[in-house]
Formats: sequence, structure tokens, C-alpha cells
Amino acid sequence: MIAVVLERDHSIGATMTTKQIETGYQLAKERYAALGVDTDAALKRLAAIPVSMHCWQGDDVGGFESMGSDLGGGLAVTGNYPGKARTPAELRADVAKAFSLIPGRHRFNLHAFYVEFPAGKSVERNRIEPAHFQGWIDWARSLGIGMDFNPTCFAHPKAVDGFTLSHRDKAIRKFWIEHCIACRRIGAAMGQALGTTCVTNVWIPDGMKDTPADRRGPRERLKEALDEVFAEKIDPKYNLDSIEGKLFGIGAESYTVGSHEFYLAYAATKGKLVCLDAGHYHPTESLADKISAVLTFVPEILLHVSRGVRWDSDHVIILNDDLQAIALELVRGGYLDRTHIGLDFFDASINRIAAWVIGMRNMIRALCFALLEPVDTLKRFEADGDYTSRLALMEELKTMPFAAVWDYHCAQQSAPVGTDWLTEVKKYEADVLSTRK
Repeated sequence: MIAVVLERDHSIGATMTTKQIETGYQLAKERYAALGVDTDAALKRLAAIPVSMHCWQGDDVGGFESMGSDLGGGLAVTGNYPGKARTPAELRADVAKAFSLIPGRHRFNLHAFYVEFPAGKSVERNRIEPAHFQGWIDWARSLGIGMDFNPTCFAHPKAVDGFTLSHRDKAIRKFWIEHCIACRRIGAAMGQALGTTCVTNVWIPDGMKDTPADRRGPRERLKEALDEVFAEKIDPKYNLDSIEGKLFGIGAESYTVGSHEFYLAYAATKGKLVCLDAGHYHPTESLADKISAVLTFVPEILLHVSRGVRWDSDHVIILNDDLQAIALELVRGGYLDRTHIGLDFFDASINRIAAWVIGMRNMIRALCFALLEPVDTLKRFEADGDYTSRLALMEELKTMPFAAVWDYHCAQQSAPVGTDWLTEVKKYEADVLSTRK
């Protein structure tokens, strides 16, 4: 039996009863079974898919270094909704609250400048160690979750001119190389301590605002720098390396050193993961279409699922065609076991915990929808050249009773059903967030 809070009135709807959820699920189960889909098996598979929730939604990409929070490097957060996390303890509490409202067990993705230094004992970024993240590791262990990690190659005096690993100044380049090496070791320590592989993803802001005269030089320097960063052999059981390309950024509108093509070539020749970020391409490009193309040549990929509106604006993801296309491609291609799914958005115009919950639930909801598709039947139609039946079935699937299966999954996983989670967020806002001045 599933446990659900019994009926009570909410401002946007009443809680469903256990009987209503189970009845709806049984009816949906029969409808899907007629198409050859085992909903129980689909939900079992769904429950085993972790999504990595990103730390930077909780504090507007501020981090906890003592030098301040001058972002630089092409990042911008809009809004000033009250109650953002100001300390590691506050951020951890907010994250734990968000996780409690999301079905399944997931992961947490941390940037390096969310470091915790002992009082008066800070070090530069190229000297950070696993000990500086022990508080995060202990917290993740207490929740039974894994962690992922990222070097922070922005918001720093040595990144103010827009170049890091490809900088023409050897000393600055060396600083960022050492920072990324340190982060790989921290990622490995996280993976070993938590018993689940950490993905350490390298993104740099390097680029130019106007047309450069030399595109070659920075890219050759970046290749050499990456070779140094990845020279140390680390057990992939503990840490996997990923590199993330981008089309452009603020202050780098005309030239991005670490483009998609650059990193794809590097990853394919060096055996690294490529991070595909949903906001890092032309608006008319499909990230879903890139998945099979890239996985033909690299062993695994990392996804940063975001929502760009006219540019890489990192909006909270919604259940739109783009998101569903990504989930469908992962399932249709059999790529779930070769894909690490993470989110990447930051919106300070709304409740930050709600942003996490909306985004995470939508990612999982899209995966749920995809797992309920009769893939073998669709592929058979296609192989037989029966494109009429393929299209007809794809369209009919859009109005199948998917919502009843999703509600049942949430209840099974002891997560709020429907909009019940919003009531919890509003209460947390009144009790906790409102006290932060």
C-alpha cells in the first residue's frame, strides 16, 4: 500500500486520497498494458535513475569564499527573492527540504567555491583539498546520496579578463590547471567516501566579446592545459572527467575557446565525457538529436538540463517539447546507463526551493513519460516502413493516462502528489526563509 496524507483543502486543490491514486493507477496500468507496456517495470526503472541537483540555484551562484561574490565570467542571475541561503548550513537545509519533496533518491552537484574553510585558514583555489569539503561529504552520507563536482573557473581575480585555462599568461594558466587538478582529487575523494562515482565537470568562460584575430592560439593552449589537468590517472570507480562546451556567453559573444566541436574532438580522442548543456547551442538546435551522435564516439555523457529563452538564460526547466525529446531519446536509444543527468539553472525571481522542486520533478516526469512508451512497437513500425502507424501511435501516447502513473510513482516514493509540495514550500518559507535578512 502507498501512504498519502488524506484529504485537506489547499488554495490550489485538494489532496488526493490513497484510494483515488490507486484506482487511477490501475486504470492507467490496463490502458498501457494493452499497448504492451508494463507500468510496474517502468516505475521500478524510474526509481533507479538519479538526477544530480545543482547547488547554485540555492544561493544565486554566490559560493562561500571570503573574497565575495563578484560573478564575472559570463554568469548572471536575475531577481532578489527573499530567503536565499547565506551559509553552507542554510544551503544544506534548503537542499534537504527540496529532496524531501522529490520522488526517488538523487545526487547533489557542488561547485568548488562552495568550499568550507576553518576560521582564518582559507587557501587559494589551486590549493583546496578534500578536507575543505568534508562537511558536504558527511552531509551527503547522512542523506544516502552521491555527489558530483565542478572546478570554479570564474568569480576570481585571475579570471577577470575572460581567460583561464587558455590564458596567454603561463602563470595564470598554471593556477587554473592546478585548481582543476585539485578538483579532480576532491571529486575522487567524494566518490570513494560515498561509494558512488563522482562526475567532475570542467567548464571555463574563456572567450572574446568581439571578433578575435587569433582563434588558434587559445585552443592550442587549452588542449595543452587539459592534457596537464588529466595527466594524473584516477580510478574511474571514484571519479569521471567531463568537459563542457558552449556557444557563447556574456562578454564572449563572438568567440568561445571551449566550443562544442573542440570538446567533442578532445573527449573522443581522450576517452572523456562530454557535457551537453541544453542552453549552450543555437536556439534551433536539438540537444536530443546530439545524444546518439555523441554517444557513437564517446563512452558516456553528462547532461546539464536547462531552459534557454532566446539565449543561454538558464530558466527553470518545464515539461515542454525540448525536455520530453531529451528523455525520449535517452529511453529509445537505450542510453540511460551511459548518461549522467544533471540540472543547471538559476532563478532568483521565485522561491529557490520551489525552483529546484519544479525542475527536478519535471525531469523525472519526462523520464516517466518516456519509459511508458512502447518503444519496440514504434521501432517495428519504422523498420517496416509503416510511418503512418508510427506517427499515429506517437500522437495517441500524448493523451494516455500518464498523470495517473506519475501520481502513483510520487506516492510510492513518499513524495507529495500533485501540488501538495507547494504547501510544504510555503510553510518552509514562512518558518525558515522569512527569518533570513
